[in-house]
Amino acid sequence: MNGCGKYCILLGAALGGALLLGGLVYARKVEPEDVEVVSVSLVLPRLDARFDGYRIAQISDLHADGWMTPGRVLGLVNLVNAEEPDLVAITGDFATYSRFRSLIRHASRLVAPLRRLRAPDGVVAVLGNHDHKTKAHTIRRVLAASGVVELHNTVLTLRRHGAALHLCGVDDVKEGAPGLSRVLERLPERGAAVLLAHEPDFADESAAAGRFDLQLSGHSHGGQIGLPVLRSLFLPKLSRKYPSGLYCVGGMSLYTNRGLGAHPRLRFNCRPEITVFTLRSV
Repeated sequence: MNGCGKYCILLGAALGGALLLGGLVYARKVEPEDVEVVSVSLVLPRLDARFDGYRIAQISDLHADGWMTPGRVLGLVNLVNAEEPDLVAITGDFATYSRFRSLIRHASRLVAPLRRLRAPDGVVAVLGNHDHKTKAHTIRRVLAASGVVELHNTVLTLRRHGAALHLCGVDDVKEGAPGLSRVLERLPERGAAVLLAHEPDFADESAAAGRFDLQLSGHSHGGQIGLPVLRSLFLPKLSRKYPSGLYCVGGMSLYTNRGLGAHPRLRFNCRPEITVFTLRSV
């Protein structure tokens, strides 16, 4: 091989290394900070006209740790509040589980920023698998202190001039004790129903019940890497069928939010997400 050929190989290797390093820096430092506010308009078949235009802001997978600090969460809360939603829904994983060290202490620091969420109908939530694998009772104390209502296998009904909108929630499917049958027992026959379930692939079961108009989920982080081959490496179980965005499952709408935290903290072509839904009756 002549000198020119060796030079080209070395140059190519240097450029490739620079691109790889730049990509890693971007994925580690830049994209995790670049929150996308996604607006989604959805027609719910059973939604009464008196709830037409109702706005729900969904956030998910905060994963409190040394990076997802109270200050960072407060910035996210400010983004949510700027959208002026009627309700805020949080679909689990407030905590970050690690087999190597305890990170639960970070979760208790969520109280102050979460208390700043502002919505006329309040804030509702369900727990995720990380919440259970750390200490579910601690997360529940955090939610109570934050003014967040946990929908633990139950139904919360909102009313407007006699019309009803039902907010439902099941405990985490992987690590908790989900009770869909208990939710259905409590759910009135009339009125649109929105289900919070941390794992999106649970939609196959919830849609089969034929009673929910919309399921809101997280868990997947969108795969964290927006490349077809690598993405699957970061998709946890029960999020591989419906990893990101809007789906129709058996006549029920499902939305999988990409989350705000990252575990591990690495995102590429998969920005963290706040979703704002505008519900329509027609």
